[in-house]
Amino acid sequence: MQFTWKTTLCPSELSSSYEIKLVYKFGKNPDVFVVSPKPLALAEGKSKLPHVYDHNKQRLCLYYKPAREWTPSMMIADTIVPWISEWLLHYEYWIATEEWHGGGIHF
Repeated sequence: MQFTWKTTLCPSELSSSYEIKLVYKFGKNPDVFVVSPKPLALAEGKSKLPHVYDHNKQRLCLYYKPAREWTPSMMIADTIVPWISEWLLHYEYWIATEEWHGGGIHF
């Protein structure tokens, strides 16, 4: 079983709006994409987005899968959706400062 959910998120009152697509296959990790704007702007001097699994598809990296920071027993509305807004807020800060302050593991 699979569901796809599209919505528009605005991570703060001063933020831009982003069209998001979340695809969830039962028992798997959700995939989250920024649909619009596409392409997302890059910080000055940068050639790729930070913390994405796929730069071209704009597939967001919201948590560290090997550490099981998200599991299928967790509510998507209570975890993934707020994490998307948090990622977008850190993205906007990255655009302004050219530094990623959203944490995470860098490969």
